[in-house]
Amino acid sequence: MFAQTLFLVPKRPFSSVSFFHAGHSNGTLFCRCRFALVDNHTSISLKGKVLHHEASYLPSSARVLFSVTKRGSHSSVVARAVSIPENADGDAQAQASSLARSLQLGGMFCLWYLLNVYFNIFNKQVLKVFPYPSTITAFQFGCGSILVLLMWGLNLHSRPKITRSKFAAILPLAVAHVMGNLLTNVSLGKVAVSFTHTIKAMEPFFTVLLSILFLGERPSLWIVFSIVPIVGGVALASFTEASFNWIGFYSAMASNLTNQSRNVLSKKLMVDKEEALDNINLFSVITLICFVLMLPAAILIDGVRFSPSYLQSAASQGLNVRELCLRALVSGLCFHTYQQVSYMILGKVSAVTHSVGNCLKRVVVIVSSVIFFQTPVSPLNSFGTALALVGVFLYSRAKRMQSTVKAA
Repeated sequence: MFAQTLFLVPKRPFSSVSFFHAGHSNGTLFCRCRFALVDNHTSISLKGKVLHHEASYLPSSARVLFSVTKRGSHSSVVARAVSIPENADGDAQAQASSLARSLQLGGMFCLWYLLNVYFNIFNKQVLKVFPYPSTITAFQFGCGSILVLLMWGLNLHSRPKITRSKFAAILPLAVAHVMGNLLTNVSLGKVAVSFTHTIKAMEPFFTVLLSILFLGERPSLWIVFSIVPIVGGVALASFTEASFNWIGFYSAMASNLTNQSRNVLSKKLMVDKEEALDNINLFSVITLICFVLMLPAAILIDGVRFSPSYLQSAASQGLNVRELCLRALVSGLCFHTYQQVSYMILGKVSAVTHSVGNCLKRVVVIVSSVIFFQTPVSPLNSFGTALALVGVFLYSRAKRMQSTVKAA
């Protein structure tokens, strides 16, 4: 009985493995195949000159360490993967490509956060002197609709084909979307930006509640535990909020309900995958429908408020007409683009990763608005806000754990 060890760099696919003696009397075997072995230890039986193998696959760049053992008339080959790349140039290109994708994704997240901060600051400034949230919401959807039409008109993105079934599936999403944004603007007009976004941290609570009621999903114990600090933190922040207003509080809560209803509806009323729209076109169609719905609603609720006389009246409260119109326009453009970027990110990462990013975005918006508007914040209020945001982060982690268990 003897054992001999060879270091081989195989050259051909593993599916047609053959060994030969090459004229050596000691039975040493040589190989011309490229191996891609996944497991650390794979035994291969030898019959004559052809190996019958049982193996899974890894990257084809793995070099293989062979041990050839002969016991009487029976020979066996044991292969061990050593994970040494055979093509340094290919690995360098792959690493560069991965780095470029990571930088692109990081840039998209930064842009998402920056646009959101600008939207909330300018939107709050406009609503302070022009307290007509329905008109402002219609104007923002109008800005988004213009951008959508320009995108399609200039062939920057392919135009979708909307069938009746698609429209029927998208319409409830658009209704929930327009209601969510309208109610958010109502809240922003009544209370501090930081308080509105603290209340909106309650979104996971409504997600769990609606999923139980309409989808029959049972949350895991970890998800239930993560909801506790969210609810407790929002309650503490509400009791200690200097700008507390019941209209602002209820409208922010209602926006949570409508936004999460949209997410639940998107699961129940999903269009056939073969006909499904991509994220950009889906959001674009929703934006157009929202503008068509919101324009008459704004006239019905507020009347025609975007007129010179009302703008002049608003200007007397701190912003001149030019500044008011410019900030309303910037907030409208940021309103559409930050949501568009959000949909684009969602197309590149998992829903759980997007949820974590959304949690961090809320932190950035709250901190930025407190600094910009010099919002008075008590220690208890800060603790309540932080507790709610920690709960949102724990919820995201619990969702990731749940999705990992389901995948397994």
